[in-house]
Amino acid sequence: MHEDIDVVVVGGCGHVGLPLAIVLANTGFNVVALDIDESKISQVNQGILPFVEIDASDALKTAIADKRFIASSDASAITSAKYVVVVVGTPVDEHLNPDPEAIIHVLQDLREYFVQDQLIVLRSTVYPGVTRRVERWFNENVPGLSVAFCPERIAEGKAMEELYSLPQIIGARSDEVFDSASKLFQGTASSLIRSTPEEAELAKLFTNVWRYIKFATVNQFFMMANDFGVDFEKVRHAISTDYPRASDMPSAGFSAGPCLFKDTMQLGAFSNNTFALGHAAMLVNEGLPLYVVEQIEKKFSLEGKTIGILGMAFKANIDDERSSLSYKLRKILMFRGEEVLCSDPYVNDARLVSIEEIQARADVIVIGTPHDVYKNLEFKVPVFDLWNMSGNGVLI
Repeated sequence: MHEDIDVVVVGGCGHVGLPLAIVLANTGFNVVALDIDESKISQVNQGILPFVEIDASDALKTAIADKRFIASSDASAITSAKYVVVVVGTPVDEHLNPDPEAIIHVLQDLREYFVQDQLIVLRSTVYPGVTRRVERWFNENVPGLSVAFCPERIAEGKAMEELYSLPQIIGARSDEVFDSASKLFQGTASSLIRSTPEEAELAKLFTNVWRYIKFATVNQFFMMANDFGVDFEKVRHAISTDYPRASDMPSAGFSAGPCLFKDTMQLGAFSNNTFALGHAAMLVNEGLPLYVVEQIEKKFSLEGKTIGILGMAFKANIDDERSSLSYKLRKILMFRGEEVLCSDPYVNDARLVSIEEIQARADVIVIGTPHDVYKNLEFKVPVFDLWNMSGNGVLI
């Protein structure tokens, strides 16, 4: 397949890269999902998804059957491609400082495979200014390539729907770059929105941070109402019912995952740590597990007790536990109780136990993630349900 490759997706077996690679293959491109994880590569080439993504399994099998898709660790595939999509974001370190050089390090490792006239598409969230830094690196090291920043904006678990239904922002420096990137995405996105790379970088960051701040707002509201002895979910229902200016108010809950917190910290660093609203949102969202535990302890002594946590993924009905606050909740409860049992029907973690074991052994249960399978469970012990899975409210 290396002779007629159209697209190589660097990081192509991950949560962002693989759905895009599948969709591009099913719209007519010959695609290589380039990755370094041989076990994932093997799985994917057998038509097995390495993570939960609704409707992606059949689409993957179709792409493989049509011989338009393959996963590989052979970086030489890049040389034959017209488009190289780089799914490498900007991580933050243990001190919450972003590393703007992360993408450059990847490009340096792949330098020998790039050739003139390729379009390099940066796909994951980057620190503002990184696209220009990448453009300069190519000008100095592999002249004759073009760079665009085309951020993904999908919700995990909805990629196969939203890659088709959402507009695609194309951050391009010239008409030629925009036209080239448009040809890549015109068969998928509902529409194309042109911007400069810097505008696109901020659009991606602002999108994630806006969601994170919204979640922090309702989590703060929840704490205020709860401290006042009022069920926040009933307040939210009163506010949002048939009232368009509050129709998008989310419920309270653990707000986490691999992007929202990280991108808020990136924006804080970008603003020279003057982003007080973002830092306040971080304190609220990251502090919610401790608040919940402290409220539980006011009503139910945890000393010597076995505590069950249902749900360890960072959101409902997926298997991604990255940055999940359920694990933070676990650490807090391990200090407060005798034993903590955790369960999740999706997450692959050897420490987890079955739902049935938690039902049989736990003295108290906390819903960490609102997986649908928990809606009809019956319990004989106190259950603390921040997500209102039972419909009995969220007052703790």
